[in-house]
Amino acid sequence: MILLIDAGNTRIKWATVGRAQAPAGGPIWLQQGSVSHADLPALKPAWAVLPISRIVVSNVAGEQIGHALEALLAGCVTGIKLERFTATGERAGVKNAYRQPTQLGCDRFASAIGAHALFPLRALLVVTCGTATTIDAVSHDGTFIGGMILPGLQLMAQSLAKNTAQLPQVAESLGVQQLFADNTDQAIASGCINAQVGAILRAHETLVKMQHHPVSCIISGGAAPYLTAHLGIACEHVDNLVLTGLFIVAKSTATL
Repeated sequence: MILLIDAGNTRIKWATVGRAQAPAGGPIWLQQGSVSHADLPALKPAWAVLPISRIVVSNVAGEQIGHALEALLAGCVTGIKLERFTATGERAGVKNAYRQPTQLGCDRFASAIGAHALFPLRALLVVTCGTATTIDAVSHDGTFIGGMILPGLQLMAQSLAKNTAQLPQVAESLGVQQLFADNTDQAIASGCINAQVGAILRAHETLVKMQHHPVSCIISGGAAPYLTAHLGIACEHVDNLVLTGLFIVAKSTATL
């Protein structure tokens, strides 16, 4: 059993897969879960009973969370070296065209790998809507072209609420029925949603002009449902895209 871990900016997502899965297609999760950073110790009872033979981790949460994960896993399994996934020049069918490939976030690289494996021979706009929103372009032949990073939907709303006098806190209830809102709560929601939508649509339009192949929009992350209804383009919603990418990497090589 392989344990895959996506340590993000606010939450830690995880899943397990079996070694004997079919070579084609996406993963079939045996178990999966998600906890906040503060609740990381709660994972020990769940992980300690699993027959784990391999551990692959993507961590963008920083050294403190990384050390906490290592300590927790050391108490759950023995004799297994934790494999830290990092961005490289090429991995699992995806070539990294970042100016300095190792500076690409490992979560973005994993998402690109997962999306390319699930939707081969398509140019892809890979959108992940979490604490940050990342919008990345992948060519039909699997080249990670580059991308954009902007504050996530909730972070945008929280910034307005916390830093602008007399604006209400609306981050927990984002939603918008019309572009030009007639009250402040909805005006904040409309601004935040349409800022995200505008960035995605501009990226999609640009990638369509760059590529001579059909472009598919792949969207993932907790805030994705708030945006898809407003995009006006077809999107494939994929849960746990980073974990899917880690699965593809784990299948492609025995060591990272």
